[in-house]
This record gives sequence, C-alpha cells and structure tokens, in this order.
Amino acid sequence: MTDSDRRDAPRLKIRVPIEIEVEGGSGPIRGATADLSAGGCYIETLFPHPVGTTIDLKLQLENTLLVAATVVTCDPQVGNGIRFERMLPEDFEELKKYLEALEQDESKQAGAS
Repeated sequence: MTDSDRRDAPRLKIRVPIEIEVEGGSGPIRGATADLSAGGCYIETLFPHPVGTTIDLKLQLENTLLVAATVVTCDPQVGNGIRFERMLPEDFEELKKYLEALEQDESKQAGAS
C-alpha cells in the first residue's frame, strides 16, 4: 500500500505558516507545511517528533486554525507526517475552501500551459 492509498484527501504542495506545541515542550515551534490536505500535512524539520506524539497545531490561513493532531510518520532529519484529529467545524470548512480554491487555481494553470 502506498502513502497515497492511505490518504482520504489529496495533498497539495503548499507552504503554509504553522506553529506546533508539544505537551511538555519548551514552547512553540514555528515553521511551514511542505504539503497540506484536509486530513493532514507534512512538516519539514531537522528534529522530527516520534510517531504517536500528540501535538497542537496552529495553521495560518486567513484566520488561525487550531488543530489537535498526531504524528504518523517520522523521517529522521527530514520531517513529520501529521494527521489532523480534531478541529472546530468552522476551521475545517475554512481549510476545505482554501484547498478547493488552490486546486481550482492549479487546474486552471495546468489548462493554460
């Protein structure tokens, strides 16, 4: 089974500012997504968290979306795959609309070339 077979939603290569807090951590870690979907994201970091780590994530779209998430993959000195577990319904709707708009832009650009 490939990674794409396990995903519920397509991931788009997009850098979105994020802030991560880990329980017992020394404070927020700021960075950006490498890709993003309605169900999760990939974060590039030299110091990835172990699989199973529960994190609180802030995604910076037009508003700040608060997400409870879990680390599902750990690539040493590369990054983490993150699965979104819980977020407010209005935050989820904003994320979905953001991703749909990106997909439409990408398909327009692909059609123009």
